[in-house]
Amino acid sequence: MKYRRLTKEQFEELHQEFINFLATQSITHEEWTNLKANKAELAETELDVFSDLIWEGVLNQAEYLEHFAPQHMYLFHLDEKSMLAIVVNVKNDEVDITTKEGYNWLRENLMDEQVEFLQADKEYTEDKNLDKFKMIEQGAVITKGDLYKYFDNLIN
Repeated sequence: MKYRRLTKEQFEELHQEFINFLATQSITHEEWTNLKANKAELAETELDVFSDLIWEGVLNQAEYLEHFAPQHMYLFHLDEKSMLAIVVNVKNDEVDITTKEGYNWLRENLMDEQVEFLQADKEYTEDKNLDKFKMIEQGAVITKGDLYKYFDNLIN
């Protein structure tokens, strides 16, 4: 398996897509029930293949990622050739931007000397989607990029 198996909740959300996936494999509902009961290992393999297909589609579409820590905001634009990053560092240990109060403090104090902006870019490895996936596994979430675009306009 390249990524990780979808959660039970994700499988439930993608129920119809999974049915369609089984149909492309010429597996009927009856055959799927039989596989689960009598050939669990093969059924597990089908779940893994479907999970990888879903992840691959999601990662191909992902353009922006965000990751928040108490004193850091990591914003990524997933360009064709590299990941462009904007990092917002809060140099005030009393502020936690993962809380509503801390985030509001940041909004009101963007130009304060306790707020630092950094930019970087990093080339992908040979597997761009795996790079994206690893970031998601570390806590990043896929977004529409509103914060990235806002800070990009602010500092550039």
